[in-house]
Amino acid sequence: MAKGTYTYDPGKLKEGGKDLMRFELGDTMVEGGPDTTALADEEIQAVLDKYPEAWKRAKLMLLESIFRRFSYEADTKTGPLSLSLKGRAELWQKEYEKLKKEVSVESCSIPGTVDGGTVRPPYFYSGMQGNPRAYGRGNGKRKLYVP
Repeated sequence: MAKGTYTYDPGKLKEGGKDLMRFELGDTMVEGGPDTTALADEEIQAVLDKYPEAWKRAKLMLLESIFRRFSYEADTKTGPLSLSLKGRAELWQKEYEKLKKEVSVESCSIPGTVDGGTVRPPYFYSGMQGNPRAYGRGNGKRKLYVP
């Protein structure tokens, strides 16, 4: 099994990419490697490569991965020591649900600038259900029939 790398450089936040994503996720304690970090550099980069123009979708995918990974951890109590690991998964899941709602709303919103500065054409437009082959009544000339 290949080991992942765990790096974070706050000086590279302006560049975007892995370091900015790690910052936005709050997954910046890389000193302990997999013991203190939720995601490896390679995981973050693979998702960023999959969604190069959709930052929020990439972040959503990473949040889902984190909360599902932590959801298997159980609360533990040994004598006076207790570890509430379930709360950690719930925290990540709340962040996931919040971003999922935001991404869902944006995908149905009025066209404009979205992730990466891309401008989407409108999904709905005036006359989209008109039939250009329909003939109007009256003078016999071909015209668009709109009920």
